[in-house]
Parts: sequence; C-alpha cells; structure tokens
Amino acid sequence: MTKQPKLSHHNISAARQVIDPVFLQSPVLTCDTLGLSLFAKDETDNPIRSFKGRGTGYYLSENRDGEGPLVTASAGNFGQGLAYNAVRRGRPLTVFASVNANPLKIDAMRRLGAEVVLAGDDFDAAKAVARQYADERGLSFVEDGASAAIAEGAGTMAAELTEEVGALDAVFIPLGNGALAAGVGCWFKAQSPKTRVIAVAATGAPCMALSHRARKAISTPEGHTIADGIAVRIPVPAAVDWLQDTIDEVVLVDDDRIVEAMRFAHRTWGRMIEPAGAAGLAAILTQASSLEGRRVATMLCGGNLTEQQIALWLS
Repeated sequence: MTKQPKLSHHNISAARQVIDPVFLQSPVLTCDTLGLSLFAKDETDNPIRSFKGRGTGYYLSENRDGEGPLVTASAGNFGQGLAYNAVRRGRPLTVFASVNANPLKIDAMRRLGAEVVLAGDDFDAAKAVARQYADERGLSFVEDGASAAIAEGAGTMAAELTEEVGALDAVFIPLGNGALAAGVGCWFKAQSPKTRVIAVAATGAPCMALSHRARKAISTPEGHTIADGIAVRIPVPAAVDWLQDTIDEVVLVDDDRIVEAMRFAHRTWGRMIEPAGAAGLAAILTQASSLEGRRVATMLCGGNLTEQQIALWLS
C-alpha cells in the first residue's frame, strides 16, 4: 500500500478558522447513569444535521482542486455537506447516490443545490459510476476518506472536545470511509496521547475492521446494515493508511445494538440519531461494565431519519 502523507493536528487547528461557524462548537451532552462519565458531541443541530459540513468546508476553503464543477458519491450526509459549501462558492455539484439511498437525504441534497443522480444498488456501486462520470468529463471527483483536508476538518470535533471536557480515557468514533476516525484520532494522538481511540464499524459492513487488522485495503462482497452512513464494502486506501497511526483498534457493533443506542439517545437527551451516527454510542453501551469509572466520549454524528424510520426505531 502506498504510504499517504500524514494528517496534521496543526491543519485541524487551521480548519477551525475557515469552516463555516454554523458547524462549529456543537453542544456536548452528558450522562452519569452508566457508571462512567459519558460525553456526546451532538452534531445534529446544524443546517444539514451531521458533521459533514466541517470536512467539506475545509476541503473547499483553499480551492484545492480549482474552481470548476465537482462530482462526488454519497449515502447522503457527505453530499449535503459538500453541497452546502460548494454552492456558497459558486461551484456546481453532481452527487451520485444509490437507488436505495435514504429519500430524505436525497431531497436534502437537491434542496441544498446539488444535482443528484441515482445509480447502483449501494454506495460503492454509485461511487464507481460517479468516478467514471467525472473521468469522462474531466471533472474533479471528491472522495470522502481520500482527502486529508476532509479528515482534518472532521478532526475539529476532537479539538473542541478537549477544550470543553478536558482529559478523556477513551473516545469511540463511528467508522465508515474513515475520514472521521482518522481526523479525530489524529488530534487525540497529538494532543491527548493517553486517550484510547476506538473506531466502531457495523458488524454487517466490516471491511474497514478487516483492512485495519491486515494493514491493507480488503473489500467485502456485501455491506448489510441499517447504518447506511457506514455501510462501506470497498475501503479507501488512504484512510486505511491513516488509521494505522490514528486509532488503537476497531470494534464491531450489530444493528440491534445500534437501535438500542438510538433509543438511549432519544430517551436520555431527546435526540433523534440515525444509525450510523449512533455506532460509537452503541459500542460504549456494549462495553459499559468494563468502562466503569472512566471518562469516555463519542460523536452523535448524524440525525437524518425519515418518518418511517422514526416510527420503526424510536416510537
């Protein structure tokens, strides 16, 4: 695997100066009923109800790929973040999403100004079509998990956490393409090396866990999980590389545990968190007995649920 340039905590600090403030200083929710001190960074109280405005904002801040149209693939939240920031810079955006993508997220991407094309049965299939579309037209393809700036922008959450809550024993981070875990882990390894950094993938979509263990990208034939935002089956090699230096381990949680975490967040804080956004919390709840007396944190990193999903999982 080709070695990628390392992520920089200095760039994470710089990102805080250029990301739209509407995405910064998200609230930290707390809970002391589990026998541990739990801190949850709530990324759902912003215009796109997810953390994706951070990394996409930093990526576009210095026009790293010129001034022209952009193409990407998304399960929905990354596309919203890129649309929000691209449109404000006058850059057209085409997003490819799966034909099975969350309709709420599709509508939101279009409402934010993106052209959305549905292709393929899952996210990775849509990404393959998006890449070909961009290559044929000579357009810039923006891949979540492949850009250091996107990861470093996501890492601003970690910088805020260390300022707001102080020392942490462990942080649990949802793991999809890897930008979030790599960026957050980069900050903690540089600024709080005693904090254990644990990435959390879905049992039904374990390719990043397999890749981290093998130290190389390992694809899986399928990715079956209700957590569409982390339902990855083809890893991004750059992210696999970054994670070697930025996290301590990857753990898996099944869909039942994720639903339990969504219900916990709703019951405890009144927050409606989508499955991918609750993966880190699911791992904490699963390991609560072994974390007794510890200070631990996670990110509630997405809250885009359809009415049907709310009725199914949170009623």
